[in-house]
Amino acid sequence: MSGQTSSHEALLGPVVDSLVSAALADRGPRNEGRIVLPSRDAVLACLDGIRQVFFPGYFGTADLHDKSVHYYVGATLDRVIHEMEEQIARAVAFVAGDNYANCPHCRDKAEAMTNAFVARLPEVRRLIATDVEAAFQGDPALQIKDEAIFSYPGVYAVTEQRIAHELYNLGVPLIPRMITEHAHSLTGIDIHPGATIGERFFIDHGTGVVIGETSRIGCNVRLYQGVTLGAKSFPLDEFGKPIKGIDRHPIVEDDVVIYAGATILGRITIGRGASIGGNVWLTHSVPASARVTQAEARESKFEDGGGI
Repeated sequence: MSGQTSSHEALLGPVVDSLVSAALADRGPRNEGRIVLPSRDAVLACLDGIRQVFFPGYFGTADLHDKSVHYYVGATLDRVIHEMEEQIARAVAFVAGDNYANCPHCRDKAEAMTNAFVARLPEVRRLIATDVEAAFQGDPALQIKDEAIFSYPGVYAVTEQRIAHELYNLGVPLIPRMITEHAHSLTGIDIHPGATIGERFFIDHGTGVVIGETSRIGCNVRLYQGVTLGAKSFPLDEFGKPIKGIDRHPIVEDDVVIYAGATILGRITIGRGASIGGNVWLTHSVPASARVTQAEARESKFEDGGGI
């Protein structure tokens, strides 16, 4: 046994040295030798707190009454604000390569971002309430709205995306994607925080839905499971790397329904009131009120899909 322990100890040193060297090389000369990142656990705790203030009694403390709910929401939000500001400051400092322990401008920037984010929460909550209403109106199996709030994966994923989207718009690094990937891991619904989504958005069932960064979705849109709003191949720079920041995902106008398994690629427009059938592969725009079925899509020519 002692020989085995000694063998492990002899192996441990070189392996640790190799792993640390690789990690430091990846990180580069940041933060003057310190590794200070936002805490995923702390960010997700903030997310839980926001969900509690959006729907008090549904999440967190279940036993609330009219006299206690105001205090509960205020105390919970106060805790979220302080923790979120700390995590944003960490993210800002890390990405900028600054020393987190001695970076007053990072903290000032985080404070401004946090204040702007908190000021947007009533509007975010309003949008989420419209999503719940859309679920109630769009799913005959839903008897009461509360069931959607408690248990529908589409409502859960869109709630987290709407929160992350506000942080994304403010330029907060790292944290928005942490939030949406958390929802992705729990629901199977992958919505980039950069996607712009109008009110009354409903994802039914939801597993396998993918919505890309530059997607723009109007109001009263419904998606079913397995839908992809993705990109075709996109141009490369002189170094052969993808050019970032270009609009490459679909625009879906108001009142559109996209059925299960449809794949819609590129910067195309799905016109208002259109219906896209199940398993359709679509790489060209369709006009308002169009009805696109799998058979019709197969008959189409795919010149616009070249290089997919």
